[in-house]
Amino acid sequence: MTKHQAYLGLGANLGDREATILKAYEEIERLIGAIVHRSAFFYSEPWGFESAHSFVNTVIMVETTLAPHALLRQTQRIERLMGKRAEHATERKDSPQGALEGPHYHDRPIDIDILLYDDLTIDTPTLKIPHPLMQEREFVMIPLKEILTYADREPSQ
Repeated sequence: MTKHQAYLGLGANLGDREATILKAYEEIERLIGAIVHRSAFFYSEPWGFESAHSFVNTVIMVETTLAPHALLRQTQRIERLMGKRAEHATERKDSPQGALEGPHYHDRPIDIDILLYDDLTIDTPTLKIPHPLMQEREFVMIPLKEILTYADREPSQ
């Protein structure tokens, strides 16, 4: 089976955020694959919405045999296992004029985004890789650069 490198961004701003992220790591290793690199925790204010709850964010690189859409299904499964419900999900709505309105974000116990998957570009209604907003988010780019730096220093196999 071919192993792929996927970079996942994790964030939590409800409950024991650090414990939630650590539990998500366990579920990722159980359902997706081995975590090869993980960044330090990055603390940030909510992005795109108002909340009294700040976020803990991290980025990991995982080796997986899952195809991209199967990976998406497993990340969503982990989110549900960790307590994410419909009321936590990002809302995307069509405006009355037919244009897509900006997303409406909510507090959430966990969020797992697929940032990168090998060197693939995917643009489907359910999955976009690279993640289309990652360049705009310091809480993604700073941890991502941290682990890319480690990966670049490792000898090739």
